[in-house]
Amino acid sequence: MELALKRTFDAMPGPKIVITLGDCALDGGIFTGSYYTLGGVKQVLPVTLHIPGCPPKPAEIIAAILNFLKDRK
Repeated sequence: MELALKRTFDAMPGPKIVITLGDCALDGGIFTGSYYTLGGVKQVLPVTLHIPGCPPKPAEIIAAILNFLKDRK
């Protein structure tokens, strides 16, 4: 999936924003170090916003995205 992810990212018009939802998405979680994974998304793409949690609650996701958008103005 790394190649597909990179191709999709490269095909996106700018500005490119990568958001990871949950700790496993960012760093691979329990699969880190396994022979069949590269780790999390941060190993492949530049992560713009990480929303922590396992998994994050819907209210936390909305609040983080709203704060992120407010800070970008």
